[in-house]
This record gives sequence, structure tokens and C-alpha cells, in this order.
Amino acid sequence: MKYAAAILPALTVLPSVHAWGALGHDTVGYIATNFVSASTKKYCQDLLGDTSTDYLASVATWADSYRYTDAGEFSAPYHYIDANDHPPSTCGVDYDRDCGDGGCVVRAINNYTSIVQDEDKASALRVQALKFIVHFLGDIHQPLHDEALEVGGNDIDVTFAGDKTWNLHSVWDSAMLGKLAGTANLTNAKKLATTLTTEIKTGSYASLTKGWLADMDLDDPVTSAMAWATDANSYVCSTVIPDGVDAVENIDLADDYYTANIPVVEKLLAAAGYRLAAWLNLIATGSTGL
Repeated sequence: MKYAAAILPALTVLPSVHAWGALGHDTVGYIATNFVSASTKKYCQDLLGDTSTDYLASVATWADSYRYTDAGEFSAPYHYIDANDHPPSTCGVDYDRDCGDGGCVVRAINNYTSIVQDEDKASALRVQALKFIVHFLGDIHQPLHDEALEVGGNDIDVTFAGDKTWNLHSVWDSAMLGKLAGTANLTNAKKLATTLTTEIKTGSYASLTKGWLADMDLDDPVTSAMAWATDANSYVCSTVIPDGVDAVENIDLADDYYTANIPVVEKLLAAAGYRLAAWLNLIATGSTGL
């Protein structure tokens, strides 16, 4: 199924959310670095002007900072798509229903993929587009970035390890990853990426990689991104709130909930990094290379 893609509007300010936090986004960047082709590596490094091994991870959180500037506030709604479904009974994303007038992450992936490929565009615009792609491929894999309920979980107050300042969205963004891998920095992200890369190549994710690339079509980025959003959104029903909001609200999620859900967080980060590598390979070479 193909979806009509519209041009992103210039300005919309919507509720603030961050997918995965710095640790998660940096991890996605490093995983992608481990799977891009040599030609794609050169393409990205040349465009970004960065020959270091951190060339993707170092720009992975740029979009979260940019959205809070005057110049970047238009991009706030591009970080998510608000699925108006009914978890935990039913989950599902509908592009026409859920991608609002202000845009969404699916439409943003479509538009910035087009921009980065257009060599007639100014270099600065193509650099910006690549940075957005690196970030939004991470965003779309966080289940609550594909969910409208309670502002993607932001309005569901929870506790984590005795700290009552968390909400369900931020637990999925940062708290569980922090418990797993430590402070958000490039060193810890690279370590986590190395572990997940091994799982992709020879471990428990190896049998999943073919499915991760299904429906990936550079000529139809909206359908491709919708497949990723639908995949992540399904976990809202099965994993994030399988017993409804009341089962997690004002509950400490650092023990049993963490144990049950951290494997899903890891798998989604792995899928995001692998798909990002394949998408960048398509942009740079015309083939996923995987």
C-alpha cells in the first residue's frame, strides 16, 4: 500500500517528547555505523564533514536540541506519530488518521530522505536532512512515539527506583536504558551498540534481520516508515501497557516491569540501528547491502 506524502508545514508547536534519550539515539547511530557499507560511510562522512568513527552517533541527538531553538521549533511534531488507537485492546497506526496537519515522523522521514538525495539542494540543507534521518529512524522505534494515549505516555506518572519524577514515556526513553547501560555518553552507547551488533550478526536477532528489512523501499519512504511505526506501536498493547494504564500508573517500574521490558527496548534499538544502516545504504548506493 502506498501513501500520499504532503510537504511539511512550516510551524507547529506540540507537546515535548524525546525518544530514547541521548544514550538510545547514540546507540542507534553506532549500530548503524557497524552495518553501513564503505561507500555509505564515505558518503555520510563527506556530507557531515566528520571522518571520525562517531560520525553518526555524534549527530544522533542534534534534532532534539534543534527543536527547542527558534529556527527549529517547526520540527517538534516530526518526532512522533499519534496513533489514535485503543490500547491495550487494539493497537495500530493509520497514516491518514494519525499524521496531523503539523506533520509527523513518517512524513518527515519521507521529506528529508528526498532532500538528502537532491544534489541540487544547498549543502547545509542536505546536512540537516541527514541529521534528521539519523534521529527520526531512532524516534520511530520507540513505541510511545507511535501512540497518542496520554500524550504518548507523558501524562502517565510513574516511579522508577523510588524516584517519583518519572512518567511512562520518559521511562521508555531513558530510565530503563540508564539502568541497563549507565550514564548517557558515547562510551556507554558504543559498548551497548557492540553488544547489540553481536546479537544482530550471530545472536538472538540474526533470524529477525530479514524481516526488519521487509517493506523497505526508497521509492516509497512513507510505506517503509509506516511499517516501522506499526511494528513499534504493536508493543504498546503487548508490552508497554498490556494490562492498561492503571497497572503502571504511580507504580515503581524499576523491578518486574524493567525485567519484562528491557529485552524489548534492546531489540527495538537493534532494529532501529540495522534499519538506519540499510536506509542510508539505499540513499548512498541504491542497495541495502545487508
